[in-house]
Amino acid sequence: MAIMGNSFILHLIRHAPTAGNQAKQYIGWTDEAVLPFKAEPNSSQTSVWGSDLKRCKQTAALLFPNANYHPSPLWRECHFGDWEQKTYAELENDELYRNWIDDPLNLAPPNGENLQQLAKRIEKALKVLPEGDEFTILTHGGPIRYILARAMGQPFQRQTAQHGRQITLEWKNRKAMEEGELCASFSAVPLMANVNT
Repeated sequence: MAIMGNSFILHLIRHAPTAGNQAKQYIGWTDEAVLPFKAEPNSSQTSVWGSDLKRCKQTAALLFPNANYHPSPLWRECHFGDWEQKTYAELENDELYRNWIDDPLNLAPPNGENLQQLAKRIEKALKVLPEGDEFTILTHGGPIRYILARAMGQPFQRQTAQHGRQITLEWKNRKAMEEGELCASFSAVPLMANVNT
């Protein structure tokens, strides 16, 4: 149920899949293009915020063809450093990797970032959104899972962010969101027809 008045709404969308996503690789700051996908474009949307990486910009261009896209590196995926484009199968015997899986909040991939660093970036991205009470954000799995965990009061590891779905979170007002209060409502709808990952 929607809240009346000055509620604050975030629509979070994970980009369409890339070849690296389909290969189950860690694709953080690697700048891959999306694979072809089908979606009903929303021609009425005028502004979209999101990651400066190609896969987000391309997804936004297809979903919101008339929108002004506001790219920022703050909305990027977690930087997986030396593990970029590697798979679990390639890393599973690496002790450092196994430790990181157990404690991603404090440990980081070599030359990458941990979840605390990702969280700081996303908090900054939220703070620098312009005045307004409703935003559509085109970003990556990590940032969406972080915002979901924060909004629902649940662990990061329990969150999922599927490609091609729009998650809508609503707070009683912007101050409530900025101060870390739990969201008042949550919903998710698919936007893309042929996305299974």
